[in-house]
Amino acid sequence: MSSVNGQPIAVGDTRETVVVADLTRTRIVQYAGASGDYNPLHTDEPFATQVAGYPGVFAHGMLTMGLAGRAVTDWVGGEERLLDYGVRFTAQVWPGDTLTTTVTVAGVTDGTAAFTLVTVNAEGATVLTGTATAKLD
Repeated sequence: MSSVNGQPIAVGDTRETVVVADLTRTRIVQYAGASGDYNPLHTDEPFATQVAGYPGVFAHGMLTMGLAGRAVTDWVGGEERLLDYGVRFTAQVWPGDTLTTTVTVAGVTDGTAAFTLVTVNAEGATVLTGTATAKLD
């Protein structure tokens, strides 16, 4: 049987993780600084509302991707085990959102596991879907 961190892993196994509770504007701005992505849609409330017509600033897609990816790497024992990771953004993530990622084992072959991911906000709206592949023990 295949395992990760000494625990058996099989097709259909699922883990659900709250990847962020009450996302703050500060965290979004910190991500802008860390990534170098200073698009005003993410950091400038007047620009986001008055110029772009959004209800407010929203999180970078890559911030959401990173948060969701952590659900996979925490399960498999670290980012060094991750072989492939890709996502599709389906909705904006707003300050105050709580995001939950569900990771499901889609396949296990030759020492690797394939996963699907779905991240939803507190209202149950899907904000991200994706896939990942990781090395097993």
